[in-house]
Amino acid sequence: MKKENVSQIISHIDEKFIDEATMFSVKQNEATPLHFSAAKKTRRFGWRIAACFALIAVIGSAAFALAAEAEEYNTAVAFFHENGLSAEGLSRAEVKAVYRDITEKRFSYEKTADVIRRTVPGREIQQEEPTPEELAALWDKNVWTNPITQNGVNYRTDSRYIYDEKRGFEVFEKSILECYRDAKLLWSAEFTDFYVEDYAKINEGTMAWGNNAVLSSTDTSYGWIALIDNAGNVMWQQRLNHGFKNEYVASVLNDADGTLAVISRGDLKYLCLSCYDTEGKELSFHKTEVGNYGIENAARLGDGYIVQLWNQLSGDTALLCKMDRDGVVTDNFSYEDESCDYYITDMVEFEGQVYLSAYAVPMQTDEGGRHEIANVLNYIFSKEEWEISSEELTPLVRDNYTAVLLLCDPEGGDPKTFYSVKGSLGGKLSVNDAGLLEWDVESVMSTFFSPATDSFTIGGSCKVFRYAFDAEGSLTGQTDTGETVPYRR
Repeated sequence: MKKENVSQIISHIDEKFIDEATMFSVKQNEATPLHFSAAKKTRRFGWRIAACFALIAVIGSAAFALAAEAEEYNTAVAFFHENGLSAEGLSRAEVKAVYRDITEKRFSYEKTADVIRRTVPGREIQQEEPTPEELAALWDKNVWTNPITQNGVNYRTDSRYIYDEKRGFEVFEKSILECYRDAKLLWSAEFTDFYVEDYAKINEGTMAWGNNAVLSSTDTSYGWIALIDNAGNVMWQQRLNHGFKNEYVASVLNDADGTLAVISRGDLKYLCLSCYDTEGKELSFHKTEVGNYGIENAARLGDGYIVQLWNQLSGDTALLCKMDRDGVVTDNFSYEDESCDYYITDMVEFEGQVYLSAYAVPMQTDEGGRHEIANVLNYIFSKEEWEISSEELTPLVRDNYTAVLLLCDPEGGDPKTFYSVKGSLGGKLSVNDAGLLEWDVESVMSTFFSPATDSFTIGGSCKVFRYAFDAEGSLTGQTDTGETVPYRR
């Protein structure tokens, strides 16, 4: 496989944030449906059986309610960890209540103010009883500011739940997708059939996709797609029904002829391509068994597509498949190097080329499932009492990462080297209103060691810098966006 030497390329970049930019080398399932059988019963024992079924139903309902409560509590705890909130002195019910109060943007629960007060250092709420509006404003200052920008507009999603008295727990009510430009709300669309999990700006407006809510392992999880016009009207929505127990949509792309390419994963082992017209009618479908690989990103590549498959357990984090227009996999390759592992985070087509945002980490010896930061953790664990300050940790983490922007040739599909930035991770790619390619680079600014946290061991924050490129691939500008994103590993 072709390799390329490392060489310097970026110049005239703000030394405060990016003092080294280097060219990097090129080259580089599941769920078994549950089956139930029913034995024949005699009339003699009918009443006993009915009683047993009633008892089983009661026990099952109780067990399901307990499982749902546990799932909600775990989700709330993960939310606390992700946002650095302290649950000290709170009961399980209070943790869940604070979680719902914040995520549903009510800010009216009595415990919420105390939690936010303890979380935001250096800021105080002057009133004894803060209003929900004051709490919301304080929370907005504390959360990560990273609106997802696509073609000059920003999107935000939110899901709402209602309490089901029959079931005794909260159930999905609706999912909301909002579109903004320059912090001004352009439109809002609501969906009751599925969660909005992702979205993309296309020629006809905005495509949204996600999955229906499932209440048990026997339910089928369908993929859904919907088209919203530029005024926020839902033009149509369609459920994907290809015979899978579980199917999720990974990406929706515009084809040159105006049709829509829907790339999805079926039953955790099939790579699928569905073609739809702009009225929501399915025109074709093809599936290819690829094994236990998730679909991370996809983009058009010439007359076909390039799709990133991913399995961290096997170390395949930058595996790329080339598909033709019919969904047939024609080739696969990966971006790799003898000294580095690469993690692709986004890809986009721009001026006939495919650009891939990624980051590189040095090859590491990992026996604990924390491959990206194994070297950093080995250093910490070699210290007495496993203690390390943020001041000492942050340079180690920065040295561990290099953001990389890759370029794919439409004919061959093999990635070529382009730009890279040390101390950072590659973020989102988009095309702005001026017709320039924008690459978000997440520069590691602060970190902390948290060995007792379930969802991560090293946390911190990254500052987002945005680089612009013209059609020839020349760097035309750089911006400190003022946005931050969390770092969790």
